[in-house]
Amino acid sequence: MVEIARLNRLESAGQLREVVQALGYSLPIDDQVLSAAEDSPLSQAIEIGGFHVGNRWCIHPMEGWDGTDDGLPSEYTVRRWQHFGASGAKLIWGGEAFAVRRDGRANPNQLYLGPQSLEAMTALLASLRQSHREKFGPRADADLLVGLQLTHSGRFCRPNRKDRTEPRIVYYHPVLDAKFGIDPHNESVVLQDGEIDRLVEDFVAAAKMADRAGFQFVDVKSCHGYLGHEFLSAFDRPGEYGGDLAGRTRFLRHVIQAIRDACPRIMIGVRLSAFDYPPFRPDPRSSRPGRPGPGVPHEFPVPYPGFGCRRDAPLEIDFTEPIALLRTLRDECGVAFVNITAGSPYYNPHIQRPALYPPSDGYQPPEDPLVGCLRQIDVVRQLKEAVPDLPMVGTAYTYFQEFLPHVAQGVVREGWADFVGVGRQVLAYWDLPADTLAGRPLQYKRLCRTFSDCTTGPRNGLVSGCYPLDPYYKGLHEAAALKQIKAKSRESEGEKNETRATSSSSEGAREL
Repeated sequence: MVEIARLNRLESAGQLREVVQALGYSLPIDDQVLSAAEDSPLSQAIEIGGFHVGNRWCIHPMEGWDGTDDGLPSEYTVRRWQHFGASGAKLIWGGEAFAVRRDGRANPNQLYLGPQSLEAMTALLASLRQSHREKFGPRADADLLVGLQLTHSGRFCRPNRKDRTEPRIVYYHPVLDAKFGIDPHNESVVLQDGEIDRLVEDFVAAAKMADRAGFQFVDVKSCHGYLGHEFLSAFDRPGEYGGDLAGRTRFLRHVIQAIRDACPRIMIGVRLSAFDYPPFRPDPRSSRPGRPGPGVPHEFPVPYPGFGCRRDAPLEIDFTEPIALLRTLRDECGVAFVNITAGSPYYNPHIQRPALYPPSDGYQPPEDPLVGCLRQIDVVRQLKEAVPDLPMVGTAYTYFQEFLPHVAQGVVREGWADFVGVGRQVLAYWDLPADTLAGRPLQYKRLCRTFSDCTTGPRNGLVSGCYPLDPYYKGLHEAAALKQIKAKSRESEGEKNETRATSSSSEGAREL
């Protein structure tokens, strides 16, 4: 069993420092959280692309499962965006993962570019800004920077049915294809060069819409296993979009340049999975009925097609290409800032969004979730040292719970990151940044405890939200459905684990 430090049992920042040191890491953790009136590092303004951003809090983009069938915001979507506006953060990174075309959606209720998008997204952005003004003052949004994340879901496309993927991939993957049911002999799922050229045009069309709607930047999403991320590991793809780093980054560079040519006034950001691991699965040797075992890597070939990891040892990070890409984005592409994340929630979530409790289709933590947070924070520190004049947003802070402001303040004070980004935390406690900057005590009952229901729900077709902690979602009929889904998942997982335990002799990861 993995020994896990329970953060809600720690009584001080000093005790957290001791836990961090015992795990072999260092982390700046401030004993006293300062308010904006006390000149908190988190309250300091920063210039991004010539724009004066009011503080160092950032809200990460979400993949909503709560839009309408035709890709427009629903009342649930509007409520979330209003909460983003009321959060107190001055950087809203994307707000939403917005698909640039209908068949590029990761679920049938994801927002996407359509004939009514301009009017709908203009109104959605206006509701966010109005919420910010109502909470903080009539001119408070003068230093609020809001963008829209543009995406295509690649091998994880589910545009028509929540239970059926319709993948489009960059190359056949030796592990992911089998894991996600992709036929390596089906040539129709692989994007051809001409299709990729047209996809660039789709990103430009979405950026034009965002520009007209009033968004100040767009994010060309390159993370979490989606299409933009998959290009970066297309070592074996023939032609101009694979092979060396120049080929594997060609799609990203072409999209950025095309948007700059078409929308010269809009800024461009990139959310990047700076490193990856092979996919993980529950260890069949220790899984029990109703309880999956800790995650272990799937068997993987060497060389392994991963970005930001050693090809001959893909469980080790290699910064060579991520640093080269970041310098290219800064020097050649004119990217204003980047948002650093890791891996994918579909196949190695413990490195991407560390959690104490796995989603229904996940595995138990193979390490103390704090290690996943510390790893990501340290990666951003090292990337920031290598590319110091490219503003960076850091990730993996929600799991710190009561100590999130202590860590956020320390990281920004030490220059390890320019912004602290939070995602699932704001589903239940959206105004944590505002409380911190105002010097108010944290509302502990609203802190995310990483129950992963915000993942389990959408994975099973329910709307996005925090079912355990937000009374609004507790009152929906979906809350009862979620309980039934989790119970059935425990039963079916128990049956699968019994089968695995008797039929598998796997020792975890090994070279093929």
